[in-house]
Amino acid sequence: MTLKKTWTDSFDIVFTSYGVIGWLPDLDRWASVIAHFLKPGGIFYMVEFHPVVWMFDNNFERIQYAYHNQSVIVEEETGTYADRNAPIKTTSFTWNHGLGEVVSALTTHGFQVEFLHEFPYSPYNCFQNTIQLADGTFQIKNLEGLIPMVYSIKATRL
Repeated sequence: MTLKKTWTDSFDIVFTSYGVIGWLPDLDRWASVIAHFLKPGGIFYMVEFHPVVWMFDNNFERIQYAYHNQSVIVEEETGTYADRNAPIKTTSFTWNHGLGEVVSALTTHGFQVEFLHEFPYSPYNCFQNTIQLADGTFQIKNLEGLIPMVYSIKATRL
């Protein structure tokens, strides 16, 4: 038996994970798509890298971008997040979305935010200059415990 999903299907849970919204210029559209596919009373859950992390240069030596960055961030990159030494060169186009922008997009499209949690660590060693903590999480060297690195949101579609 094959399941075929259509644009009219709806779901009890929608989840987005690390590294999703940075590729999207329009969070209003993102939230409208989530609302379209989530049943009333359904749960939206997301976990994402904190916008403070994206303010820094790649080596976390200086602040390079504003928290409220309103324009595209264009960077020439070597390697990938999975292999920093991969012989790949790319141009990336990303956007930094503050927490207020994320929450406002969701509430505008009929979501009630149940919680917003911030965490001072990353579960992945995907940044430059990290140190691993005893619990297996990662923080930026010389910024240990000083900046949020990850956040999560749980919201219900009204």
